[in-house]
Amino acid sequence: MRRAIFLDRDGVINAMVYHAEFGLIDSPATPEEFRLLPGTAEAIRRINELGFLAIVISNQPGVAKGKFTLDLLAATREKMARELAEQGAQLDAVYYCLHHPQAAIEEYRQRCECRKPRPGLLLQAAEEWNVDLAQSYFLGDGITDVQAGQRAGCQTFLINSRKCYMCDELARQKVAPDFVAKDLPDAIEAISSMVNGRLAVAEGYRFRCSLDCE
Repeated sequence: MRRAIFLDRDGVINAMVYHAEFGLIDSPATPEEFRLLPGTAEAIRRINELGFLAIVISNQPGVAKGKFTLDLLAATREKMARELAEQGAQLDAVYYCLHHPQAAIEEYRQRCECRKPRPGLLLQAAEEWNVDLAQSYFLGDGITDVQAGQRAGCQTFLINSRKCYMCDELARQKVAPDFVAKDLPDAIEAISSMVNGRLAVAEGYRFRCSLDCE
């Protein structure tokens, strides 16, 4: 069986975007708004070199909410693949959940099994790519990413630049990631350390929180 590093997209691979018309920070709605975060391509190239599959697992309800079209979502995906390829990096697969319980478009209005925190897309990817989930990782910047990864049986990384992140909410929901990293390159450095037996380095990424944050 194969190992995979599952990646959330927005906030991990690419920057979030402020949408003035909606008054919120959200996913890029067009290819023009899509921007890789610093070090992303190098980190994904490192995933490729380590022998892991690089698979995106992302909630993308913008179509359901009428914020962008399927064609724009596909064009954004093509831009992501192209810009990564230009720097020698490759995603093996991309899985999107398009649903939302309050969708403006009826065909997408449902409580599905693929929308994180449910693990449906992870389980689908594992079946289609023969992935050993227990030997794989899920990297995301939200609590739902951690929950989905844990429910699928993966080890989880919470990505955030702050030393301690959302401690009150994590405690309230009784959720704890296995590791915390400041960004995607940092998380891949930790995984590389574990793969190469540098466990003391990797241990520094272990999630610990006493709710006494600095």
